[in-house]
This record gives sequence, C-alpha cells and structure tokens, in this order.
Amino acid sequence: MLIRLLRSHLGPYKRPIGLLVLLQLAATIAALYLPTLNADIIDEGVVKGDTGAIMKFGAIMIAVTLVQVLGSVAAVFFSARTAMAVGRDIRASIFDRVQRFSAREVGQFGAPSLITRTTNDVQQVQMLVLMTFTLMVSAPIMGIGGIILALSLDVPLSTVLIAVVPILGLLVTLLVRRLRPLFRGMQERLDVVNRVLREQITGIRVIRAFVRDDHERDRFGDANVELTDVSLRAGRLMALMFPLVMTVVNVTSVAVLWFGGHRIDDGSMQIGALTAFLSYLMQILMSVMMATFMFMMVPRAEVCAERIEEVLGTDTSVVPPAEPVATLSREGRLELRGASFRYPGAEERVLCDVDLVAGPGETTAVIGSTGSGKTTLLGLVPRLFDVTGGQVLIDGVDVRELDPALLAETVGMAPQKPYLFSGTVATNLRYGRPDATDEELWRALEVAQAKDFVEAMAEGLDAPIAQGGTNVSGGQRQRLAIARLLVHRPEIYLFDDSFSALDYATDAALRAALDREVSNATVVIVAQRVSTIRDADRIIVLDEGRVVGTGTHHELMADNPTYREIVLSQLTEQEAA
Repeated sequence: MLIRLLRSHLGPYKRPIGLLVLLQLAATIAALYLPTLNADIIDEGVVKGDTGAIMKFGAIMIAVTLVQVLGSVAAVFFSARTAMAVGRDIRASIFDRVQRFSAREVGQFGAPSLITRTTNDVQQVQMLVLMTFTLMVSAPIMGIGGIILALSLDVPLSTVLIAVVPILGLLVTLLVRRLRPLFRGMQERLDVVNRVLREQITGIRVIRAFVRDDHERDRFGDANVELTDVSLRAGRLMALMFPLVMTVVNVTSVAVLWFGGHRIDDGSMQIGALTAFLSYLMQILMSVMMATFMFMMVPRAEVCAERIEEVLGTDTSVVPPAEPVATLSREGRLELRGASFRYPGAEERVLCDVDLVAGPGETTAVIGSTGSGKTTLLGLVPRLFDVTGGQVLIDGVDVRELDPALLAETVGMAPQKPYLFSGTVATNLRYGRPDATDEELWRALEVAQAKDFVEAMAEGLDAPIAQGGTNVSGGQRQRLAIARLLVHRPEIYLFDDSFSALDYATDAALRAALDREVSNATVVIVAQRVSTIRDADRIIVLDEGRVVGTGTHHELMADNPTYREIVLSQLTEQEAA
C-alpha cells in the first residue's frame, strides 16, 4: 500500500528527486573521501614530518568538505520541498475523494476517522518521504562505499564487518516486526480519542444539562489511557533499538582497535590506515543506524498508507453520469416513480415504491411519524443518496443523468440540522450564489424573518458567525439557513423540517412571506408540525416508508386514519377542522 501510494504521488516530481539524489551522491562521496585524505595527512605528513604534504592534503580536505556541506544543504532543501508537496497532494486527493462521497460513505468512515486520515496519517507518510530523501538515499551509498574503501585499506580487518552487519540486521528485523501492529493500534486509538473529543465539544450543552461531566471525563480518560498504553509499548521498543545498535557499534570499535593495534605492531598496517578504517567503520555503522531509524518509521507509515488508500480506494455510491445532461427546461417539475431505498446490509427498505409529483407554483408537504423515511425521501432529490429502485425525475430527466452542477443549480435544500460555516452572515448567505448583492441578502433575510436580529447585530451582514453557528440560537440558525436557500434561488425548494425551532407566530409569518416569494417555484416541505403543512396544495402521508395517503388537509382528515391520528395528537378536533 505504501509503495503504491508513493508511486502514484511521486510521479510529478521526478526531476527534483533526480536532482536531490545527485546532490546526496556528491555529498556522500565527499564524506567517504575525507577519511582517506586524513590517512594521507597522518602517513605522508605527520609521520614523515612533511609540512607541505599536510598543507596540500589539508587544502583538499577543506575543498571536499565544502562540496559535502553544499551538497547536503541543497539536498535537504529539495527533499523538504518535495516531501511537503507530496503531503499536500495526498491531502488534496483525500479531500477531493471525500467531497465526492455520499452521506453513506461519510457515515461508513465517520468524520473523526476522516479527519485523522487527512491530517495525522498524511503527516506520517510525509515524514517518511522526507526521511527517505535525507537519510535513506545516502545510507546505502555510504554503507556500500564504506565497505569497499575499508576492504581497500585492510582485508583481514574487514572480516569484523562480516559478523557485525548480520547482527544489526537481525535486531532491526525483530523490532520492526513487533512495532507494526502497535502502530496500527496507535492510529485506531487516535481515531477513538478524536471521536470522543469531537462529541464532547459538540455536545457540551447536553453534557452540562444532564450533569454528566464526570462520566464524560472518565470516558475521555479511558480513551486517552488506551492510546497512551499502546504508545508507551511502541516507545519502549523504539527506545530499546538505539542502545542495542550503539552497543554493537562500540563493541565493534573496540574489536577494530584491538586487532588493528596488533597489525600495526607487526608492520602489516599503518596508523593512518587504522584511523581511516575506524572512520569508515563508523560511517558504515552510521548508515546502518540511519536505515534503522527509517525502518522504525516504515511500519507506522505503512499503516497510515493503508488507511489513506482505504479512503482513496472507496468509490462513491453516487456516481456522476458518463454523459451528463447539461440542459433542462428549468420548469422545476419533480417526480418520484416507484422510488425505493435500502441501506447497504439492511434487511428492510427505508422507502418502498414511493410515487410523488410536485409541480411549479405548488407546495407539496410530506408528513409521517419519526422514522417513516421523510428525510431520506428528500435526500434522494439532490442525490445525497441514490435510489436503489425506481426513479427520481426533474423536468422528465432522471437525476442520475444530470450534470451535478446543473442539479445543484436546480435543487436547493434547507436541511433538518442547519449548519453555518465560520465567517460572517454575508459569507454564509452567499454560499450558494457568491455574486448576490447586499439588497438580495436583506430581501432573503426579510422573507426568512431574520432581518430584525441581523440588524440588531453591531456589524449587520458582517457580523461574525462561529463554526456551526454556535453563537446564534437554533431558531436563528434555521432562519439563516432558509435565507441562504432563498439567495440561491433554485427552481425546486426542499425544506426538511426547517421550521421546527420557530415559534408558531414566526412560523406563520415566514410561510406567508415564503408563499409570495417562491410562488412560481416547486416547494416540498417535510414537517412534523401539522400547522406548517395544513395549507399545502398536496400532502403526502408516509408510514414505514410507504405512501399511505395523498390529498389536501380536509380530504385526508376525512378518509386517512394515519394522517388523522397525527393531526389529533397535536390539535383538537375543532382546531383541525
């Protein structure tokens, strides 16, 4: 998964990658050449007392050092730029994929997990790319080059490496195999912490209303402790790796000095060659340590790459048409023919063979008990879900064949839970139509019965709105959401229980103003409150996903027991009449 993810996102950066590899190669060759020059200074200059040789080799060492420094700095610069660009591209890919998801796929992953995958998981992969470019490119060159140069200095002494390298490889392999499942557990528990924290921040009012502070504190504490425990277990293994590697390095250095001293004593080796051999040994072992550090990061990055690929590999159930219809008559005629919907894996259908016709200049209402499928029915029109049976037609064209942009222009929806974005009143109202004038905004606010409280704000249209609209009341959020829909001015208006937080007087005033404002449009209202829909031109009664009645208020009161039961649960017989 990790290789596939990186291969697909590193392709556009072949030239900078090639350049940084050349720079790393130059810097590493320069670093490998320095011990040889140091040996020449000792053997040709210090031992023989030749100052000229010392100055000569010293000048060469300075030049080689400059090459190494410049090459390393430039390589790190290009490595950082490329790694950050790859991270940016992966985040953009995830965001783009999530934007195409229907409500079904978003619910499948969950918002906290999607946030973690877009941020922390991408960061782990991005860090691995950076470390690969800065360490892993130079480590093999340094290791192989060091072994070759060490052999060129003294073959018998190089046999020490034959024992050391397999030991280091075995240690790294065993530790990495233990780390991988721990890193997966860390990412999964990080999802849980994000989910619990998000729920507590969003539901802080409910928590305080029911005095559940201690319960939620314990709940977060349990999730936090689980993450901490797994992190500590992984941290202990990671902390064990460096002492083990350093122990092997130090024991190897002592062995080289012991055997090298005997070879110098019998004249088989020079002092400068032993010094250079020790330097090459350290470079070889440092390359192994760099590779070890990389291998410590690989398991976590692999887990993160798998989680990222899960998102990128998930296709939306709402598929854009191959040859979309780009034009409509724009009459706004909505029709459902035998529309059915079933959630994946569910035994029962949420909606069963629903037929509905709503034309321009008409108000069609949908009413039913909780769980009867009203919200799901509205969600089929803008393709938040796709029907699993039947058709949804706009002006005679199946919505699955429409261009998504055209569908968004034609259909507008005020959801059951209105959501406002951080910004101002104006930026929220212009969300569907950025070129709307201030006069149009005020007009929409007036119709939505929101003008008075917006005028009361010190900044008016520029008044700040917090994320989710938490700095305004529920009724104000609903009215602003309705105003946002009015600014959009689609041909089909969908109101999903959008008046539930309003008092009766405001509800009545808003509906009266709405009738005048959208008199030529198609309006579909889902509501629990009978007073909101009793004057509709047509009322659809849903019960357990099926249409059990269609007609006006008086017709249904006369011959539909389900509708009559709903009405009499809210109104007296006289009020209903």
